[in-house]
Amino acid sequence: MRAMPAVAAAALALLLAGCTASEPAPPVESRVASGSITVLAAASLTGVFGELATEFETNHPGTEVVLSFGGSATLASQIVEGAPADVFAAANPETMRLVVDDGLSAEPESFASNTLQIVVPVGNPGGVESIVDFARADLALAICAVEVPCGAAAAILFDEAVIQPAVDSLEQDVRAVLTRVVLGEVDAGIVYRTDALEAGDAVESIDIPEADAAANAYPIVRLDDAPNAVTADAFIAFVLGERGQQVLAEAGFGAP
Repeated sequence: MRAMPAVAAAALALLLAGCTASEPAPPVESRVASGSITVLAAASLTGVFGELATEFETNHPGTEVVLSFGGSATLASQIVEGAPADVFAAANPETMRLVVDDGLSAEPESFASNTLQIVVPVGNPGGVESIVDFARADLALAICAVEVPCGAAAAILFDEAVIQPAVDSLEQDVRAVLTRVVLGEVDAGIVYRTDALEAGDAVESIDIPEADAAANAYPIVRLDDAPNAVTADAFIAFVLGERGQQVLAEAGFGAP
């Protein structure tokens, strides 16, 4: 920016002071969402957040939602280590606490819930019928690692069923479990109901009657150091709003 001559600058300052003294800056809530935001979200939100982001961008011309998905614990660690982001959406409150307790955000809001299902390859070659079959050593089985929300929820269900799972593969996010089942690399896996729905005919699903005992609540929050706080808040409001909740319900998510 070029410097202005001192006399001209002084005159302009007086003019602006007279014109703006009674015109305070617009409140934050009246500012228009614009520019790019980065949203870090649990892997189980891949499909639905892609849809929500597209609709948000359509409703707010000039915005861009950059989505990055992964295991909630991995994403929380990245945030704590300083990864730049505007919004964090986790698959359970416990993982979100890692960010909140580190002083990196205010208290989050729950926007959805989810439960677990068993998925098997088409034709169910392993003859899996229930969660009890996860104690069978003759099967190749995949679940999420216990530090990941879907793995923590699965551990609760194994306790409910009073079984010791004979698991062959511990994955860092639920999409990795689903992929192994789709490819026929394992006889069964445990994923979220929404992942099974999204997979469609690529897998067969088996309900877990006790699934409600390990239902996950999904929290979302704007990070304190968000580069684009206005647009981040607008995106969160959209997710929590009527249309966002409708899209989540259509994808199989439960109410918060």
